[in-house]
Amino acid sequence: MTRFLMGGLTTLVIGVVLGAMAVYSGMLDVAADVPHSRLVYQIIETAREQSIGRHARDLTVPGNLADTERIRRGAGNYAAMCAECHLAPGKPDSEIRMGLYPQPPDLTRPEEEVAADMPARHFWIIKHGIKASGMPAWSKGGIEDEAIWDLVAFIQKMPMLTATQYVALVESSEGHTHGGLPGSEAMHPDDDHTPSPGNTDSHEHSHSDGHQH
Repeated sequence: MTRFLMGGLTTLVIGVVLGAMAVYSGMLDVAADVPHSRLVYQIIETAREQSIGRHARDLTVPGNLADTERIRRGAGNYAAMCAECHLAPGKPDSEIRMGLYPQPPDLTRPEEEVAADMPARHFWIIKHGIKASGMPAWSKGGIEDEAIWDLVAFIQKMPMLTATQYVALVESSEGHTHGGLPGSEAMHPDDDHTPSPGNTDSHEHSHSDGHQH
């Protein structure tokens, strides 16, 4: 028994030492264009999903997420805050989304299987963000819970929208509202340089080789 414990302890110590060597040697590639191994990705994904589910389970979801006013209000904030990473109807992809790892989910696509707690999960993610993923905690910018629920309502509706319907909803909204940030004003989508769906020429710039896009 003692020999078994000593063997286990020795293995653990060796593992810790090798792990420390890998960290401090710079061998671990943190580049966003080099994916994790399948095992590492699965570990991170499982930890993330379990954590979100645990923190979201005690949230009380409003019963009026299908309300047209909620959806309309959420459209403006989605266009300003979310569309570049999570896309919009008629917007096939974006430059920033292609460069992010892990790549943000395309929220225009309907879920194959919608979990009962999905609205609560969406709320928690928007409010608190996800570490080391590019997903910010929007509550840190002053957006209030009601405005976040409006976003959740819109996200649920968006997969059913055409590009024309999406643009109409955004234009009918109050635009990007910070939901309580002192001194902030509502900003209409026309004024915040948010590209319209399908517009890939909204931020043309030059690269060192002279190529523009």
